[in-house]
Amino acid sequence: MTDLDTPYALGAEQVAQFRRDGFIKLKQVLSADTLEAYGGEITRLTIALNTEQRPLAERSTYDRAFLQVMNLWERSPLVGRFVMGRRLGRLAAELLEVDGVRLYHDQSLYKEPGGGLTPAHADQYYWPLDSDRTITAWIPLQPVPPEMGPLGFYAGSQSVAFGRDLGISDESEARISANMARHGFAFVSGGFDLGEVSFHLGWTFHKAGPNHSAQPRSVMTIIYMDAGMRLVPALNAIQANDRDQWCPGAREGEPIATRKNPVVWQRA
Repeated sequence: MTDLDTPYALGAEQVAQFRRDGFIKLKQVLSADTLEAYGGEITRLTIALNTEQRPLAERSTYDRAFLQVMNLWERSPLVGRFVMGRRLGRLAAELLEVDGVRLYHDQSLYKEPGGGLTPAHADQYYWPLDSDRTITAWIPLQPVPPEMGPLGFYAGSQSVAFGRDLGISDESEARISANMARHGFAFVSGGFDLGEVSFHLGWTFHKAGPNHSAQPRSVMTIIYMDAGMRLVPALNAIQANDRDQWCPGAREGEPIATRKNPVVWQRA
């Protein structure tokens, strides 16, 4: 599938928009053929590897939000081909305004029919990394209309310190949403067309609604970081777990150049 590797035409005004808002949605990033070719394997693995068997009513808010399986690229050469695609990697680097990006990890987010709210949060709370040059590509494997729980973003919130110490929870939803409203940060949400992909910074606050449809919402995410990103001491047990899971062998103060963190795209 050539659109995995060929450049996507990104304009200076879109880079400026991302710098200002901390997120951007781009249309027609991947073709229907590409999403069909790789999406079936991503969904199959997500269902096969998922360990959550409780009914939705018996789960916590976090566990009702989605089924989550990490680093599928290590489980399947087909998914590995998708995750290492140079088009998405180049977009990540150009939006971050860096010369190259490494993989931090991937994760599949499968919101079941009836699945609940994904509470407001910032991803980088979980990551022991030394700069804000991190970015997540949120890649729906099918169209995501509003009733299916698309991702939404608080525009410009990447500069807000309040809430950075809160993981995904009922508390984070209540406190972060209230703070965003108090300070006038607009919440930007809406459906995703097939082939549309969003990118957001690690410190941009975001959330997703419940899935009120009868169909699952299948999404693949790829988290990239500046190719020169260094490991820092973990601030909590969650960051320590992330370090051990996704950066094995990395040393504090040095670039995270482990076997799990290959360079996806580098400027020539």
